[in-house]
Amino acid sequence: MPEARVIPLRPDDDEPFVPPTVSPGWEDQVAAALDFVRRRVKGEYETDEFGFDPDLADHVLLPILRPFFEKWFRVESLGLENVPSTGGALLVANHSGTIPVDALMTTVSLHDEHPAQRRLRLLGADLVFDIPFAGSLARKMGTTLACNEDAERLLTEGELVGVFPEGFKGIGKPFHERYTLQRFGRGGFVSAALRTGAPIIPCAIVGAEEIYPMIGNAKTAARLLGLPYFPITPTFPLLGPLGLVPLPSKWLIAFGEPIETASYGPAAAEDPMLVFNLTDQVRETIQQSLYQLLMRRKGVFG
Repeated sequence: MPEARVIPLRPDDDEPFVPPTVSPGWEDQVAAALDFVRRRVKGEYETDEFGFDPDLADHVLLPILRPFFEKWFRVESLGLENVPSTGGALLVANHSGTIPVDALMTTVSLHDEHPAQRRLRLLGADLVFDIPFAGSLARKMGTTLACNEDAERLLTEGELVGVFPEGFKGIGKPFHERYTLQRFGRGGFVSAALRTGAPIIPCAIVGAEEIYPMIGNAKTAARLLGLPYFPITPTFPLLGPLGLVPLPSKWLIAFGEPIETASYGPAAAEDPMLVFNLTDQVRETIQQSLYQLLMRRKGVFG
């Protein structure tokens, strides 16, 4: 069985100095907004076969997420050098937070802080696309159905694909089980990586568990609404809409060293024991890295 490796974290003193960027003036911002509106009105934008709309993502969706990334959660990205600048790769991360905000913050991290500004093409469950408006936005952000066929097509086309194997079991787990990984399913993501020869990048996310601490599950309400769970948190539904505001926890996102798959060959995807071992290696690597990140974080909110 391959050996699990903890995601290496460099000490603060070794982190390179990044000079501050100069924000554009209001005139430039207005001009850019008007140019965006012109393109949308004239239809001068493109979407790919999955519905991804990079123009809308860059000029509307990512700017909405950035204040949360930079000011609210104060996300620190670690190990970005482990994410290749080109070519297909499969990023596998832990899932938590009651609402999948972790996927969105990881998307911002890779786009804004990776030297190659890599776009993360997320794989989402069927329920994501059944939600009115949200499903359409997810498509435009680059998310597609969590199936091996779509994953393999994206990887073959050189995309960075993101998967959260815990699914609803991860984001819907009770708060007392925080930072304890749930089952990773049958290893479908490993099969996709083996068939395409794409490296697997373990990713550990700390901070999402505390944004909506789930202390209860209203199962009857969930069943009536057709949801996998209906969360009860210290602020929701007690405070009504105000309870939907996430708590400002401190986030750390660490990208681990790639796990190579190309040497196994595509036929290895049919070897259940190899798929199981690689799945277990990725899971154990992420779990150990979560413990390491928790020790590094000075506090839940600072």
